[in-house]
Amino acid sequence: MTELIAVAIITILAVISPGADFAMITRNSYLYGRRAGILAAFGIASGILVHVAYTILGIGILIAHSPNILLTIKIAGAIYLIYIGYKTITSKTEIDVDINSTKNASITVFRTGFLTNVLNPKATLFVVSTFTQIISSSTSIGLQVGYGIFMSLMHLLWFIGVAIFFSHHKLRAAMLEKQTMLNRVIGVILMGLGVSLGVIPIAN
Repeated sequence: MTELIAVAIITILAVISPGADFAMITRNSYLYGRRAGILAAFGIASGILVHVAYTILGIGILIAHSPNILLTIKIAGAIYLIYIGYKTITSKTEIDVDINSTKNASITVFRTGFLTNVLNPKATLFVVSTFTQIISSSTSIGLQVGYGIFMSLMHLLWFIGVAIFFSHHKLRAAMLEKQTMLNRVIGVILMGLGVSLGVIPIAN
């Protein structure tokens, strides 16, 4: 029970902490609508499952103790966030086509959420540290999988909520009126997060 409470508290705190995932959901929700934001949320939740899967398989321990692997993840994540930030800043001023209208666009927003999470070293360390420091090695695989699903579901529910909030028609209309400015602000935030991931050391 103590282990379960600890995992729940750490997961909730990690989920609600603002970061790249939050900026990405906000961006997709106000620019492209509720469905896009929710699809990106599913992408983020799927990314968490990837971290859980390799951690349970034991690869997470290797990642936690291998500076070179963490460095690779850091660089890839930093480049991706800087790229998305740049694309956001330089996107066209007016959105004329709803991204939710095509299958390819749906895949794109899901992939954006997925890659943002998978390439985020902080997400990697959140899952790896939780499984190595909080969850006992004697905990059954079934229960570990249950914890992983819980982590993924908490991310999904939180970011669906964020998507619903920022895609509300009144708020979205107001934000779209200031679209150029907001694109620049969110783009700078994403690029700043990318730069910080690239230059700030991650403790083992």
